[in-house]
Amino acid sequence: MKPNHTSIYFIIKGISEVPELQAPIFVLVLLIYLICLFGNMSLLLLVCLDSHLHTPMYFFLANLSTVDMLSSTVNLHKILLTFITGDNTMLYVACIVQLYMFGSLLGHGLFILTAMSYDRYVAICRPLNYYIIMDLKKCLLLASFCWLFGFIQYVPFIWFVSRISCFSTNIIDHFSCDLVPLMENACSDITILEGVSNIQGLIVYVIIPFLLILTSYIFIIRSIIKIRSSTGRRKAFYTCSSHLTVIVLLYTTLIFQYLVPSNVLGNKKMFSLFNMAIVPVLNPLIYSLNNKDVKTAFRKRVEKSTINTFCCIMVDSIIGMKKKI
Repeated sequence: MKPNHTSIYFIIKGISEVPELQAPIFVLVLLIYLICLFGNMSLLLLVCLDSHLHTPMYFFLANLSTVDMLSSTVNLHKILLTFITGDNTMLYVACIVQLYMFGSLLGHGLFILTAMSYDRYVAICRPLNYYIIMDLKKCLLLASFCWLFGFIQYVPFIWFVSRISCFSTNIIDHFSCDLVPLMENACSDITILEGVSNIQGLIVYVIIPFLLILTSYIFIIRSIIKIRSSTGRRKAFYTCSSHLTVIVLLYTTLIFQYLVPSNVLGNKKMFSLFNMAIVPVLNPLIYSLNNKDVKTAFRKRVEKSTINTFCCIMVDSIIGMKKKI
């Protein structure tokens, strides 16, 4: 099958082909997607509305929440649309666009986590100069670089993907246009594409962010060890625990999804679903449940909303009573 950008389409098999499982899968994915949107949107609004959260760490966290919402929408929309419309086909161009968006957002998310590790390094190793080093201008520059680099770094790779001259079949055994099944279906020589994929994935997704994060935490650990009081050490480690949890979770799923051979794990769809759907749901929970500032801000917003609602009800009741009198 030779790809034609206007007419060729792929058939997305989805998570399962069993008819009886389609409705439960749709409900589960829809529930996960709504929880992801609600959790990340709530965290994003909380950071924007509460002045106590107008700090560099929460600025980057708001960027991460935006990435999580976008990546979930990009990767899960086909499952939901297939159930609603009954159409499990995807145009070649749409497949390439989805693949590009997923790779770009993944790169952006990893570099935002890298920027957050640098923020934690400055907060713990150079606390007296924290707000001088991590000023608004530098935070905006770091975030802008992460967004820009995230979208640029995947362009050369996606160009090589678009140069695949033919496919043995148009059936993709996945719930989205994923790279691995797409390359498995290629009937033309993809040696260069595989080389570019390995180099690009290794450098952009592993070496650069991982080494930068590791370097930051080496200095962080050295500073924590020098703290004399156990209370101070616990407090310093506590500020990094959420960030470390998210990094370990993300890299673990990526390793199982792309580096572990298929004959060891069998079907990798569940790992892909965990990475594309569950991780974006867990991120706001990890930062919310393990963060006193976020919990305090959320509690204040809920109390303020409750008080405002109660006052409105009381005012309406008083006005109603006056009218009757």
